[in-house]
Amino acid sequence: MQNNSDITKGLEQDLKTDPPCHPRACAIQDCLQKSNYKEERCQKEVDALYECCNAFYQKNGDDASTVSCPKASLLRLKMKQRAVSSKKN
Repeated sequence: MQNNSDITKGLEQDLKTDPPCHPRACAIQDCLQKSNYKEERCQKEVDALYECCNAFYQKNGDDASTVSCPKASLLRLKMKQRAVSSKKN
């Protein structure tokens, strides 16, 4: 299991890739392919991408863009929906 400093270091590295957060977007695709496109099996990867995208917008502002992330407003909506959904489960 990764400790918080490993996760933070990974996040910082993923923010520096070109395009930002791309490794996390690729991890979702890899997971989907390995799981016969069963999205429910890739929730950890989706959460990791959203974490990276959220940090990207906090660092660069809501008008910034990267092909790996949804627009800032959509990202926040998705994160809110996931938080509500996880509380129900």
